[in-house]
Amino acid sequence: MEQRKKYEAKVEKVLEKRPERRKEFHTGGNLHLKRVYDPSDLKDFNYVQDLNYPGEYPFTRGVQPTLYRGRLWTMRQYAGFGNAEESNERYRYLLSQGTTGLSVAFDLPTQIGYDSDHPMAQGECGKVGVAIDSLADMEVLFNEIPLDKVSTSMTINAPASVLLAMYICVGEKQGVPANQLAGTIQNDILKEYIARGTYIFPPKPSMRLITDIFEFCSKNVPKWNTISISGYHIREAGSTAAQEIAFTLADGIAYVEAAKKKGLDPNVFGKRLSFFFNAHNDFLEEVAKYRAARRMWAQIMKERFGVTDQKAQTLRFHTQTGGSTLTAQQPENNIVRVTLQALAAVLGGTQSLHTNSMDEALALPSEKSVGIALKTQQIIAYESGVANTIDPLAGSYVIESLTNGIQQKAEEYINQIDDMGGMLVAIEKGYVQKHIQDAAYAYQRAIETNDAIVVGVNKFQIEENNKDMKLLKVDETVGERQIKNLKKMKENRDNIKVHDTLEAIRKAARDESQNMMPLIIDAVRNYATEGEICGILREEFGEYTENIIL
Repeated sequence: MEQRKKYEAKVEKVLEKRPERRKEFHTGGNLHLKRVYDPSDLKDFNYVQDLNYPGEYPFTRGVQPTLYRGRLWTMRQYAGFGNAEESNERYRYLLSQGTTGLSVAFDLPTQIGYDSDHPMAQGECGKVGVAIDSLADMEVLFNEIPLDKVSTSMTINAPASVLLAMYICVGEKQGVPANQLAGTIQNDILKEYIARGTYIFPPKPSMRLITDIFEFCSKNVPKWNTISISGYHIREAGSTAAQEIAFTLADGIAYVEAAKKKGLDPNVFGKRLSFFFNAHNDFLEEVAKYRAARRMWAQIMKERFGVTDQKAQTLRFHTQTGGSTLTAQQPENNIVRVTLQALAAVLGGTQSLHTNSMDEALALPSEKSVGIALKTQQIIAYESGVANTIDPLAGSYVIESLTNGIQQKAEEYINQIDDMGGMLVAIEKGYVQKHIQDAAYAYQRAIETNDAIVVGVNKFQIEENNKDMKLLKVDETVGERQIKNLKKMKENRDNIKVHDTLEAIRKAARDESQNMMPLIIDAVRNYATEGEICGILREEFGEYTENIIL
């Protein structure tokens, strides 16, 4: 304490001469940053509880006792464009370059349950991801990719049950039983209502489909992560770091409650819950965010839901570097941004990681840029040394203080959501959306006033010419080719069987006691399309209409 007083006296003399140095500093999430931290900042910090060993409750320091010393994180590059054949070629390239897991990006029609020949799909086929209409496309997508050796993540939400069914059927055709398939479906509909918008059905039937997947996979696809509860898109919409984990964990609470109402045991399905977080530029805050999220989820599962199985208490998460932080100006600078973000994710203990490509503010990533993004992960893994010890920043006064501060702020949001009646009510009232919008507006204003500096955008600009950059361009004929293949497939399938399987789905949709997954798998196996299946569910469940928050 005496030493601190001497330091403050010395600083005060400097500030008397340099008053401009009295400026206050905050993290990107607006947490106040002190000039310097010391042990007094951790006076409420319980080292025995909060700084326990990795693999021990509350898992602040990591969910595995050996972490990357046992196995490196999964290097899972998100990719998909055009048709299944083109995307398959990109996947096999990534695997040849050392990617250890696949991550499928679907085009917009696929994400909202329309086939490529639907009027709503016109002009969007294959543009922001791969077009998948039926099992025939899925077979091509994973051609020569052994599903018993590769884990696959699929960013799909409203029609997640259909795409999972397709994956299971591709495994069958490869001779890989469902109980050997490993991977993740995003399957997080609540964040679609909040931040992303690729919803189809209203909340109640959407939650039913999600819990049907929980139940089915617990019994039949035990290695599959049945949901990836996503803060990524919440952050991309403009939230702060504390809001990202608060709203993500609040979504997680809603899913656990829904599954418990269905009679499922959180000690069982809790082991297959996974999370998906963003990585932004405020390095120390991002590291602290991951640590706080792990500790909070463990406490929620243990204290709120009475979970006793430690594996079901753990928060396992995938990280993607921040797409919204990439700039079209001076795109090479994005390599540096992505490196810092990826390093924060690794120091925060992520289980898998996607690194964005430098040209993604201009187009879908080229083969060259995605190769650099993957090499970024490999250099961190094999050359930096940071993977050789677990939670290396633990005990840092500032890291522990920020971890506590983020948790405190996030818990305030969750308590407010609880007081409103839970996440569904909070979404309906626009509570979550408004907080995200306010945070996004505040950040944009900070850029416009130069209170936040973005290199190359509002400072250090240069005249540049990006005409020589080789950007990926999706073939404009992809939609025509996709529609032609879809028509041919429908002519060759057994349409009587397809009709019967679709009617079975319709009947099951009216009976909440029936799990719909086996029926969806049967329809997919007979080459019913995603649009046909979602069309039946649209007729039975209706479509969600967003309440505009003014």
